[in-house]
Amino acid sequence: MSDLNAKVTPVILAGGSGTRLWPLSRKSYPKQFVPLLGEDTLFRSVVRRLSGEGEGYAFARPVVLTNATFRFIVAEQLAQEGVDAEAIMIEPSVRNTAPAILAAALHLIAHDPEAVMLVAPSDQVVPDADAFRAAVSRGLGAARAGDLVTFGIAPTRPETGYGYLQVVAKPDGSGEPIKLARFVEKPNAERAGEMLARGDHLWNAGIFLFAAKDLVAAFEAHAPDVLAAVVPAVEQAEGDLGFLRLAPESWGRAPDISIDYAIMERAGNLSVVPYDSGWSDLGGWDAVWSHAGPDGDGVTVSGGATAIDCSDTLLRSDSEGMELVGIGLSNIIAVAMNDAVLIADKSRAQDVKLAVEALKAKGAVQAESFPKDHRPWGWVEGLLAGERFQVKRITVQPGQSLSLQSHFHRSEHWIVVEGTAKVTVDGDVTLLTENQSLYVPAGAKHRVENPGKIPVVFIEVQTGTYLGEDDIVRYEDRYARK
Repeated sequence: MSDLNAKVTPVILAGGSGTRLWPLSRKSYPKQFVPLLGEDTLFRSVVRRLSGEGEGYAFARPVVLTNATFRFIVAEQLAQEGVDAEAIMIEPSVRNTAPAILAAALHLIAHDPEAVMLVAPSDQVVPDADAFRAAVSRGLGAARAGDLVTFGIAPTRPETGYGYLQVVAKPDGSGEPIKLARFVEKPNAERAGEMLARGDHLWNAGIFLFAAKDLVAAFEAHAPDVLAAVVPAVEQAEGDLGFLRLAPESWGRAPDISIDYAIMERAGNLSVVPYDSGWSDLGGWDAVWSHAGPDGDGVTVSGGATAIDCSDTLLRSDSEGMELVGIGLSNIIAVAMNDAVLIADKSRAQDVKLAVEALKAKGAVQAESFPKDHRPWGWVEGLLAGERFQVKRITVQPGQSLSLQSHFHRSEHWIVVEGTAKVTVDGDVTLLTENQSLYVPAGAKHRVENPGKIPVVFIEVQTGTYLGEDDIVRYEDRYARK
C-alpha cells in the first residue's frame, strides 16, 4: 500500500502542434486531443495513467501546461476523466519545454517546497499503466536523493527518429536507475544500428522525475536566463476562469529552448530509469498502423473504410458519410477527411510533414486548420461555402452558451436539428426545438444557449457581403473572450 503522504505531482505538457499525423492532427487540433486509437485520446489516457497510486506514493492533482487555443479542450477532457487539475497554466507564446517545466516547478514550490514532479508529454502511448507506475516507484529514491531522473525506453529497432540516452552500464533487467553517461542526438541508420547492438543506449522518452527545488537549482546553475524570465511570469500570473495565465511580457523574454539543451545535457546529477513495457510517441502513421493491431494481412481499417485484397496498409476515414475503399493496395497509408486526403507509401510516413509545408506554401487552410473548430461551448463545422454564403453545423454542449453578439455584414438563418435551444434575438427569448428555424438580421444582438441535458445541433446559413470571423461584436461572454 502506498504512503498517501508521499505525493508525486504529474506535470502534463499539452501544447505544441502535430504535423506528422496530418490531416487528422493539425496545428489547431493536435494529436493528443484526437481519438487516434479507438474512442480514447492520448491526453485522456495520460491523465488516467498519472492518477491513483503507485508503490510508495500517490499521484497528486496534475498541473497541465497548454496554450490559450487548447485551454477549453484540456478542461473538457479533464472533466471527462473526472479529474480536477491543480492548475491549468496558459503559456502566452511558444517557448519550448524548458520554460514550461520550470514554470510548473515554481508554481509547485510556492505551495510545497518539497514537491516532487513527474513531467510527461501528452502525446505518447504507454499501454501498461501499472508497469509505468512501477517504473516511477523505482525512480523515486534517486529523485529524492537529488538526482534529475529521466526515463529511457528499451529500443526495439535501430530508430533514427528518436534521441538516445547512453547509460554507464547495460540495463540488467531490474529497471533500477542507472547513471546517465550522455545524450545522443538523432542518429543516422548506421549509427542507430551500432547503438542497438551495444545495448547501452535507450530511447529518450522526454519523461522526467525530480524534486521541484532540484530542478530550480539546476536552472540557477545552468540556465539563469530562463529562470530570470520565468520567475516573474509565474509571480505575475493571473487567474482567468479557472486557468492560470502566465504574464506575457516576462514570458516573452524566456529563451525558446528544450529542457534537454537547457539542463539535462549540462547537469551532472542525472539518472535513467530503463523501461521496456511498451511505449510509442505515435510519431507517424506507420506507428498508428502498428498500434492499431493489423490483421493477418497487415491491414487496419477504421471509420468508413473498406479494404479489398490489400496488405500492410492503413485505411482510415474520419468524416461522417465518407467511404474510403482500397483495392489491391500494399504498404499504403490512406487517410480521408472531408477537406483533405492523404495517400502515401508507408515507408514515407515521416515525410508527411512535407505535405504540410507544401500546403502552407500555397496558402491552403488545410495545412493547419481543422475542419471542426472547437469552442469552449462546443464546436463548429463548415459544410459549404460560396462567395456570399456559408453553411455550418454547430453543436452546443449541455449547459453551455454562445456569447451575446452581433454582426455588421451578415445575417443568419438557424435550423435546429437536434435538442432544444434557448434563443435570444434583440431581447426576445424563445425555445426552438427540432425542425424549427429562426432568422437573425444583420445588426441584431443574438445568442444561443443549451438549457437541456443533451447537445443542441443546429444548421447555420450565413449570407452577406463579408463572412469573416472577425465580423463580431461581443456584449456578454461567460468565457471572457475579447
